[in-house]
Amino acid sequence: MIGVFLDSETNGLNSQIHQIVEIAFKIVDLTTGKVVEDYQSLIAQSKELWEKSDKDSLGINGFTWEEVSKGKSKELVAKEIIEIFKRCGVIRKKAVFICQNPSFDRVFFSQIIDSDTQEGLNLPYHWLDLASMYWALSMKKAKEKKGPFPWETGFSKDLIASQYQLPGEEKPHRAMNGVAHLVQCYEAVVGFAS
Repeated sequence: MIGVFLDSETNGLNSQIHQIVEIAFKIVDLTTGKVVEDYQSLIAQSKELWEKSDKDSLGINGFTWEEVSKGKSKELVAKEIIEIFKRCGVIRKKAVFICQNPSFDRVFFSQIIDSDTQEGLNLPYHWLDLASMYWALSMKKAKEKKGPFPWETGFSKDLIASQYQLPGEEKPHRAMNGVAHLVQCYEAVVGFAS
């Protein structure tokens, strides 16, 4: 089984108005923890779409028009991702997506590769989230009186990291920083099979 550890950065939170501006992922063998392949790309925006940006979101990821105007087209990014997924065998029953916030990442990922194309490619439809993994394991430990309940510690990725004495995510928030931190947290919380 392989995991596609994925993160995205956007120019806002509303997928009806805002756009994905950066995507990154690492394809990881979930048995060994070995990174099979990784990918990162900025995605070009039109000036018209960029002007709809949410300033708070841009304050978090730090992207500027100058940066995103030099990104690749969505069509090229889609082509590159599809080639990698085919080469690495990212299909149902052989792979899952793992994110910090899959409901967010999945809807913006669909701006690059639409749902019908994902279906045609037999891409995994399981998008797993680190917070739920942490929640389940913390609940088990708390019931056994071996640790606090997850609502006592918090369950953002940085708070999860702190529970395992890991550093927080590098700032500014960039997709590959998020992916690297996600893999690090996953290994601490869940671990790899061997």
